[in-house]
Amino acid sequence: MKTILMVDDEEKIREVVVSYLQMDGFRTIETDKGLQALELVRNGNIDLVILDLMLPDLSGVEVCKSIRQFSTIPIIMLTAKVTEEDRIQGLTLGADDYVLKPFSTRELIARVKANLRRAQDDAVLAETLSFKDGDLILRPSKHEVYKSGSPVSLTPNEYRLLQTFARHPGRIFSREELIEKVLGFDFEGDARAIDQHVKNLRQKIESDPKKPEYVITVFAVGYRFAGGDSA
Repeated sequence: MKTILMVDDEEKIREVVVSYLQMDGFRTIETDKGLQALELVRNGNIDLVILDLMLPDLSGVEVCKSIRQFSTIPIIMLTAKVTEEDRIQGLTLGADDYVLKPFSTRELIARVKANLRRAQDDAVLAETLSFKDGDLILRPSKHEVYKSGSPVSLTPNEYRLLQTFARHPGRIFSREELIEKVLGFDFEGDARAIDQHVKNLRQKIESDPKKPEYVITVFAVGYRFAGGDSA
């Protein structure tokens, strides 16, 4: 049984969402405070967080950013803000999905299930994937990434993006393919979201992000993983 943490300062919203989650067989924990949410995640046994953007003590953005410093569990942001920049900011900080208020509770539950499935599908068969004589190493069974021997901290979306590339060196992926594989087929947004994840990933795994050796842009098509070979 998966445990979902519901973080929202509106009691009625918490009650409705928690009721639907429990009817679908999920265990639930709820809070209206960002600081308490951080403590609950630190204590473990949380499988996914539904996080409101507006909280009385810490903003959802601050909570999301803090969680990403020590955990890769899926985070679904709830917000009444509708601008694309707000969505991109949340995804950049490590949110896995965005749901706009007012929302359909059934849609939210569907997104919870989809994000949990993607989290479970992250593992690959190989124990270790190594590129450019060990310059970049993935250890999928442990969700570990190393660059030049040092551990790299990736958000879940960044990790899924890198893993997708590493599974298929040389293959060209369109932005639409990457959005489906990383953000989910039901993601509503344009290609800028995946471009931002690629930019963030390059900052973490490339020796010179302006001259990438791993994630290469294919003009007017998308991206390919060069595996450190000359591009």
